Amino acid sequence: MLKKIFSSYVMMLALMALFATCMAVATFIENAYGTTLAKLVVYYSPVFFLIQLLLVVNFILIAIRRFLFQLKRWGLLLIHLSFIIILSGALITHFFGKEGILHLREGEVSNRVFVQTNRGNSELTLPFQVELVKFTLTRYPGSMSPSSYESELVVHIDGSKRRERVYMNNVLDIKGYRFFQASFDADEQGTVLSVNKDGGGRTVTYTGYLLLLIGCILSLTRKNGRIRTLLARISTSPTSSTSPTSSYPHFFPSERDTLIDFHRIVQRGRYPQPLQRRNPCVIVLLLLSTWILATASPPKSMTEAVQKMAVPLAHAERFGALPVQSSKGRIIPLNTFSSEILRKVHKNNRFGQLNPDRFLISLLAMPEMWMNVPLIVFANDAIADYFSLPRNECAYADLFREDGSYKLQAKLNEVYRKMPADRSHFDKELIKLDEKANILHQLFEYQLIRIFPKVDDPKQTWYAPGDDLSVFDGQDSMFVSRIFDWYLSEVQIAIESGDWSKPNEVLDMISTYQTARNNMPDFDKKLIALELKYNKLDIFRWCKIGYLSLGGLLLLLSFILFFRKSSPLGWVVKLTGVGVFLVFLFQLAGIVMRWKIGGYAPWSNSYETMVFLAWSTVLAGLTFVRRSQVTFALSTLFAGIILFVSGLNWLDPQINPLVPVLKSPWLMFHVAILMAAYGLFGIGFLIGIVNLTMMALSGRDKLSALEAPIQELSIINEIVLVIGLILMTIGTFMGAVWANESWGRYWGWDPKETWALITMIIYAIVTHLHLVRKWYTCWLFNLCAVIAFASVLMTYFGVNYLLSGMHSYGN
Repeated sequence: MLKKIFSSYVMMLALMALFATCMAVATFIENAYGTTLAKLVVYYSPVFFLIQLLLVVNFILIAIRRFLFQLKRWGLLLIHLSFIIILSGALITHFFGKEGILHLREGEVSNRVFVQTNRGNSELTLPFQVELVKFTLTRYPGSMSPSSYESELVVHIDGSKRRERVYMNNVLDIKGYRFFQASFDADEQGTVLSVNKDGGGRTVTYTGYLLLLIGCILSLTRKNGRIRTLLARISTSPTSSTSPTSSYPHFFPSERDTLIDFHRIVQRGRYPQPLQRRNPCVIVLLLLSTWILATASPPKSMTEAVQKMAVPLAHAERFGALPVQSSKGRIIPLNTFSSEILRKVHKNNRFGQLNPDRFLISLLAMPEMWMNVPLIVFANDAIADYFSLPRNECAYADLFREDGSYKLQAKLNEVYRKMPADRSHFDKELIKLDEKANILHQLFEYQLIRIFPKVDDPKQTWYAPGDDLSVFDGQDSMFVSRIFDWYLSEVQIAIESGDWSKPNEVLDMISTYQTARNNMPDFDKKLIALELKYNKLDIFRWCKIGYLSLGGLLLLLSFILFFRKSSPLGWVVKLTGVGVFLVFLFQLAGIVMRWKIGGYAPWSNSYETMVFLAWSTVLAGLTFVRRSQVTFALSTLFAGIILFVSGLNWLDPQINPLVPVLKSPWLMFHVAILMAAYGLFGIGFLIGIVNLTMMALSGRDKLSALEAPIQELSIINEIVLVIGLILMTIGTFMGAVWANESWGRYWGWDPKETWALITMIIYAIVTHLHLVRKWYTCWLFNLCAVIAFASVLMTYFGVNYLLSGMHSYGN
């Protein structure tokens, strides 16, 4: 009896659910009380180890009881065997592995490693000594953003010396010990190296990863695999069968009775840190003049005035093509810079009829007027009431009193005295408003616009007209100190006269100076031109419109054809499908352009991964286009929704240099595979919604007609989720290998990786429901497919914005 219980599928699903629940609880314990308590209470607790042991025992007993070896289900066997090996490797690492920190100052020699465990602190003595010769922090040109951390070492071992280098994603291996670049001292004269010794555990775990990959491939390709079995069931189309349930005895037991029971339930109504804050030092005379202007002209008339005095598009394009150095060190066109400024301050890509370039030129040429334009957008009524500001948007001048004092200053002093964790929503929104004010202040002072390279600058910094330009000498000093004021004065004259030849001429002078004094060896005007084209095309916005419109139309037509095979609308569906494919190629072109501009695979942050997720979702839909038009339509619609979310103001579309840890080829494969999995899970979510909706809205008289279509979509849904689960599994453990090569451990119970594992387990439960035939119904499967998507949302968004961890760079 006991053996039967422990070898049952019910026990397997229950253990997996308990395992996932424990991990989910642990992530919130870690967020509230720290990693040490989460490990002590959950991850390293006897109960957690017991659950994993029972899972291993359960699979072994199932394999024996269900004769999996005799049935030659090699893919299934290898996948489950790999998890046993991976867990065994983790156990070896936990009990026999050693992990600590080696802190060295330049010139220091040491062999003592600091080890911190749940049982306390200790020291580990290395069988050799390590000397730090030099630590180097390389920053991106002209910025404080780190590009690389590197430690030059001398290892004193066996009477000899070895010179070695350790930097991010470059590991040093000596006598079974592995050294990783973890951190550094604030004065940049000391390094912190993570030290790890885990030869046995790592070898066993990597063996498990390899078997897992082979098992996944076999599951997708072998004839007796789950995917091939489900595809065979679709080929005997249930929509053309007179007795649809007879073809699927294992998939839909007593389906008609289930649908009728569900219909009765429905009838009864029972449903199951920011920019560094600075004081705006505004010149008193300028403030007084802007105050007079503000009282003399209402905001609306001021807005109309600046719109009427806009510069011509042709000149704005020439201005936008001028190179400028961003705060992160990347050389970008001024068009990109002006777009970012307008988006940050005004939360829009345009200001009325003004595009970003026309807006920026106008703001620089007429600062006194723009100080009184309601430009700063903020959505906090409490702040507006507290400081007597207009709601939703205010002008820069609204933030100052008549005596020129800054309204926000006293309250900001209180906010910055608080610990970040103690700041309220009001405090955080106040900091954001202050940042926008600082951005405008720096623009009014002609800062931020770094257009002047200094040829002999070792840091390759470019300077803005409002910076301290005394570092320039000779003719360069005279040029950079006068040219921008000259340009703005010519703009003011041209606005009145309509003759833009002089402003164009001055822009050409600045461009010539940049070419002659360029101090960036990798500066490429072709990339500037490509980025301008990328900005102008606005590819992903048009793809969003295309996917939403074509996906909606395709879904409507697909449902018509789903029930009326002989409808003459077939050619319209094909034409719409071609349209989706063209949009798909257009989006691919945008991804390739962004890749070329940034110099790396464009899925390093939330915005980029969402764009790639939308593309991979359509790609997944295209693979089902011949088998299910509804699935293709849903994937297209879902891609449009994803791009819509990616275009919201809280996601930043900037192209920024990579942080050091992301400079790895693992980034391209790990993230791409996970995004493909998320896309498939999203399709499964929508198919589940469609199926449940059809069940809920169908009357008893229509139930027989809908039964076969629901079954067909449910089979496709399971195929989608199984492929998604395989990709999720491969991507997650590929990330574990990357983590081991970057941080010295393949699994550290970081919230991001933990929730990825939770998502794997939840979808494993959903795709294994069919094994418990007494539970399994079409309605339950689709409901679980819908609910399971919440784990994807938690993994993708929730961890970044609700929890903290090593993957915080993702947001």
